[in-house]
Amino acid sequence: MKKLFAISLLFVFSSVLFAQETLEQSMDAYMSHMYGDEGPGATILVAKNGKPIYRKAFGLANLEVQSQMSPENVFELGSITKQFTSVSILMLEEQGKLSLDDEITKYIPDYPTHDKKITIHHLLNHTSGIKSYTGMQSFMELARQDMIPEELIDVFKNEPMDFDPGDKFLYNNSGYILLGYIIENLSGMTYEEFVEKNIFEKLGMSNSYYGKMKQIIPNRASGYQVDEDSYQNAEYLSLTLPYAAGSLMSTVDDLLKWQNAINANELIKRSSLEKAINGSRLNNGEEISYGYGWVKGNLKGSPIVSHGGGIFGFTTNEIYFPEEDIYVVGLSNCNCKDIGDAATKIGAMAIGKSFPNVKDEISLSPEQLKKWVSAYQYENAVRHITMKEGKLYSQREGSTNLPIFALSENHFIFEGGTTEYHFSADDTGKRNVVMNTMDGTSKGIEIDKDAPKERVEINVDPITMKKYVGQYEIQPEFILTITYRDGSLYAQGTNQPEFPLFAESESTFFLKVVTASIDFKLDEMGEAESLILHQGGASMPAKKLED
Repeated sequence: MKKLFAISLLFVFSSVLFAQETLEQSMDAYMSHMYGDEGPGATILVAKNGKPIYRKAFGLANLEVQSQMSPENVFELGSITKQFTSVSILMLEEQGKLSLDDEITKYIPDYPTHDKKITIHHLLNHTSGIKSYTGMQSFMELARQDMIPEELIDVFKNEPMDFDPGDKFLYNNSGYILLGYIIENLSGMTYEEFVEKNIFEKLGMSNSYYGKMKQIIPNRASGYQVDEDSYQNAEYLSLTLPYAAGSLMSTVDDLLKWQNAINANELIKRSSLEKAINGSRLNNGEEISYGYGWVKGNLKGSPIVSHGGGIFGFTTNEIYFPEEDIYVVGLSNCNCKDIGDAATKIGAMAIGKSFPNVKDEISLSPEQLKKWVSAYQYENAVRHITMKEGKLYSQREGSTNLPIFALSENHFIFEGGTTEYHFSADDTGKRNVVMNTMDGTSKGIEIDKDAPKERVEINVDPITMKKYVGQYEIQPEFILTITYRDGSLYAQGTNQPEFPLFAESESTFFLKVVTASIDFKLDEMGEAESLILHQGGASMPAKKLED
């Protein structure tokens, strides 16, 4: 009996080990596909119960000297910095030095609030209505200037309010600049000194820094961007400008120390953390997912809290699954790919709910493929399934034609794997398709309609394109920023990398990296007043925010 038990135990142990190896192989395959050996790379760490179960690096840390990426590389964190700022504020609250309900003029007496009551709470959860300085047209002109916090605040403090405090959510870097300044005023230290002493030193985060461009930082990864399909060094940005909204640097290992400390209540009480992660409400009672440096969400049915970052040459993302006690953090040294996609896919693998993968594509006969070629009417859009050179393509009207990959005779996925098609036919032979995305499920019914012609890119006068520059509010939690540079328009969503736009007409532009297009609308004076973003079967109007 003892021998039988030992054999059974060995079998169970071997099965667990095999499962771990399979998970590692799946993660390796995905990350190797996303971040090849010859381009900018990424580091990724997955922890279970506070201990790493996957920790690897891919691609290059520096293209010019061809140095390989390693898990020890240091990255600019961008907006993940906001978690450290919010925890610093909550630490001061626990010390009795402030209340989240305090008006900001208690700590910055000369700040012009336009007779509005703006509280620290409003700064933390992006509901202050203060103009975000990174969305102002002057921001790129300031990018190379070193500025102290007072000078930075002067850039936006006299701008008109976007809305009354608490009425809306609008992601706002200015609010976190003010929070950093309040930390300095209350602590008697610089923001850098406060974070270094009260967080980095306390937690042993020896490879974390308040970023400086001139400082020699061991293992610093170089940042890159893509322009016309070639890599370039990222545009220069003085790290005095992101300040408490985005200037910290770190590694995946140090960020695990951070997450473990948050979980263990080493820095703030559990009650303070609950306020930070559980979102908040607008004045009308509507709940928003953004709390204080954490965003509450759901991935494949599992609750998550997360935050991402995007800064010149870098994208970052971290996801924590509280029910599974799994933490995923990814850091990348190019804003050409959003590491958030990789963190999401790796996180799904870690909780055993993987997204489908194009490597599992199967071959189907032309007859099997042709039976799904048609037009499908969804609630807000028409999608066309076409066939070219033995492959199916999907195109939402007004957007880009993209290949879909067969996993079975009626199951297809897009390259990223987060969007799936399930085709079927009813009793009358009429075809339909169910589309599953991370945001939900929708159904398309077959209709009789010809597929659109392939898009042709045209040149548009720079004077016309410059009219479209500005910020457009898609929804309270998502702003689309349009910029003009080197003869091209670029679009960047909240906490996302920047992507080029390609003109189909003087007012219609499309993206090549995702299935999306934008129609710009002009007012009677010929100035841009709004746009419509077409993506994922939806048409989303957005008004241009005042400069």
